[in-house]
Amino acid sequence: MLPDTIHKLSREERFSYARLLAFMTRVDNELTVDEMAMFEQRLGTALLSPKQRELIRHALKSPPSLQECLAGLSDEAGRLALRDSILMAAADGNVDDDEKAVLLEIIAHLGLPEESLDKLLKWTVEGYNWMQSGYDILNELSE
Repeated sequence: MLPDTIHKLSREERFSYARLLAFMTRVDNELTVDEMAMFEQRLGTALLSPKQRELIRHALKSPPSLQECLAGLSDEAGRLALRDSILMAAADGNVDDDEKAVLLEIIAHLGLPEESLDKLLKWTVEGYNWMQSGYDILNELSE
């Protein structure tokens, strides 16, 4: 994965960021292997302490409310959390209506325009297509 800026956020913001991702994993009431892989990858970029990681893993089982998750996010942390919440929602190959509704709530909380969702979903699809083309190249090389 390419370098990110999440590690530059304050410890409290990184924790709030991770809590929101934990919340997103539970929106559709199922946690797939792909979602868990995405969650662990993004959690790694947050550079949380072992105690904070333990609390975040507990939030996977019993997530706080969306408002609690959003409360500790600055504008920058909120935008990063929104981006990665969309990645989380799309990790299983489908962004369902419940996930879209939560994403729109996050967008509203951040004061961003509603079209932010479409822009970030388009970016996500492009990113997944880019990654798939890399796997395709690797498969071609092994033939």
